Amino acid sequence: MNLIKWDPFRELEDMSSRLNRIFARNPAGADSEMMAVANWMPSVDISETDDAYLIKGEIPGVKKEDVKVTIQNGMLTIQGERKQEKEEKNKKFHRVECSYGSFARSFRVPDDADESAVKAEFKDGMLNVSLPKSAKAKPKSINVAVS
Repeated sequence: MNLIKWDPFRELEDMSSRLNRIFARNPAGADSEMMAVANWMPSVDISETDDAYLIKGEIPGVKKEDVKVTIQNGMLTIQGERKQEKEEKNKKFHRVECSYGSFARSFRVPDDADESAVKAEFKDGMLNVSLPKSAKAKPKSINVAVS
């Protein structure tokens, strides 16, 4: 599995663009919907056991029907959408910090993974994807006879 190098400046750029939207420093001005909607990506943990690769993603507030997991051309993609509740006439928001909208995360599948046996489970806002290793990739123990 390929590791992605962490770039702290990318996070600073994201934070800067969000702050600019909040304080309406863009030339077109900010509308109220821009403040409420932000780009987001669910956090994931990727681990490995002797038998499989495990991807655990946090997707709170997203319905099972709004999550899709696909494998194509050596890429595992998790995508979905967190929908914002409809605006009510008698409801006034003082702060909106939750992120809404579509998301997509893609990960390269290791060469020793069995793409045909991938399993995904969604429960309580957690997505667990199991990607078993192929039988030929598992280590074998060979006994050596000493004479």
